[in-house]
Amino acid sequence: MQLDLHVSRFDWAGGPSGIGQGVSDLAQRAEAIGVRTMSFMDHWFQMDWMAPAEDPMLEGYTALGFVAGRTERLRLRLLVTGVTYRYPGLLAKTVTTLDVVSGGRAELGIGAAWYEREHKGLGVPFPPTAERFERLEETIQICLQMWSGKGGTFDGKHYQLEEVLCSPMPVSQPRPRILIGGSGEKKTLRMVAQYADACNIFGDAGEVAHKVDVLRRHCSDIGRDPNEIEVTAMYRDLPPGASVDEVVAGAEQLAKVGVSTLVTGAVGDDPAGWLESTFGPAMDRIAAIEPAPL
Repeated sequence: MQLDLHVSRFDWAGGPSGIGQGVSDLAQRAEAIGVRTMSFMDHWFQMDWMAPAEDPMLEGYTALGFVAGRTERLRLRLLVTGVTYRYPGLLAKTVTTLDVVSGGRAELGIGAAWYEREHKGLGVPFPPTAERFERLEETIQICLQMWSGKGGTFDGKHYQLEEVLCSPMPVSQPRPRILIGGSGEKKTLRMVAQYADACNIFGDAGEVAHKVDVLRRHCSDIGRDPNEIEVTAMYRDLPPGASVDEVVAGAEQLAKVGVSTLVTGAVGDDPAGWLESTFGPAMDRIAAIEPAPL
């Protein structure tokens, strides 16, 4: 089993002058204990259901580029890119650039976007849900075509590209991995089955088990082996002072329903210290957990 770290807040880092060093320190200490991937949100305002929208928020791909230069092994992604914020061809170039400068450590995490307030606040169009999902599918198709090296054109309902060119090509082989975020049963998990290398699911073990069963059915419908898809699940709501046995027991419950990667968070005012004390002593035992096959 793997452990990833998702950073969704920066209020712990001491204001604008402290955020850079704080993020660097967190990334390096996460890498040192064996965290595999570091992710940021693709938001421009803080989520107002969690904290004031005015709380500090970094642009995700710029922040990932900074982390790439401060680390050696951490994989890098947004959890997840909002499909509305960037034209697909430019998004593919952005992820390619991150992959090249990091030596093949970039992934594309992507979803249909949702935060209407920041769209309106910053003047970004916010199409209806159905259209956002259409754009999501076309964006994934464009990225796959650009990373195939085959060139050509793309003529979709929402996007038309006259020259599908990507140079340099990504370092990752055969291309950067694609994670589709969200647990919607009709559209999102169907797209996971069709296009993705990984998914991200919220909820306890029971909820995750249900979503994995839905994903399994979508894979069956298209003839894909579900075991080709990495199931990641959020794992950050731990009791204060959780023991190693408690951390491992929770991980084992998720592994039993097919989760292969835990995604924890930047918790508290000292997230690096929390990560080290909560997960550091448990890392060897977590790594030894074998997820149930899908």
